[in-house]
Amino acid sequence: MNNNVDEKELTKIPISDGLWNRRDLLKTIAILTGGAVMGSSIFLEGCKTKTAATLNFSAAQLSLLDEIGETIIPTTDTPGAKAAGIGKFMQTMVTDCYTPAQQEVFLKGLAGFDDACKKQQGKSFMECNAEQRKAFLVSLEKEAKPFDQKVGEEENKERETEKKKGWVAELDYQGKPRHYYTMLKQLTLWGYFTSEIGMTKAMAYNPVPTKYDGAYPYKVGDKPFCY
Repeated sequence: MNNNVDEKELTKIPISDGLWNRRDLLKTIAILTGGAVMGSSIFLEGCKTKTAATLNFSAAQLSLLDEIGETIIPTTDTPGAKAAGIGKFMQTMVTDCYTPAQQEVFLKGLAGFDDACKKQQGKSFMECNAEQRKAFLVSLEKEAKPFDQKVGEEENKERETEKKKGWVAELDYQGKPRHYYTMLKQLTLWGYFTSEIGMTKAMAYNPVPTKYDGAYPYKVGDKPFCY
């Protein structure tokens, strides 16, 4: 598996005893993308956000999301994000786990995605070749980093204010939306590594749990085990 953006970074994150669970994965994605994973708290709690209705993505939008995901995690010796149905996953997570504010940023960014690509590459993302697609996403990555850093600083100040109001207020605090590309990247990593393909092809899958072995010889770079 080769990740075009932040290549090989996933193998550099220490994973306890070679095991990856939901929280480990979300922590890893947060490290790779430089901020909290949007929608992760709702996902872990297993409930939906209070949205008016399911967001209906068009077939063209789902195809675009598949191709964006495939550029981030392309097919190599293992299937890529497109084979994992990443577009449908994004639609579900944005609908069920994003706050209205996060949904607005995501949808607005997606709506302007092709215009931004045409401005830089002279053609739509779907018309670009693999190298052009990669170059465009790398430019978005560079744009997103300072944006997210500023949002994170503002969020920390607000969180401190909420803490002073009491613990309940802190628990109810909703994070500010990050750059839409950060959301795209987070959802791609999240969806791929929780998919059947990601869990059985990109990771060392063992369908039959065995005993816990805290001294199992695991080194950074090995595929994490998935049970």
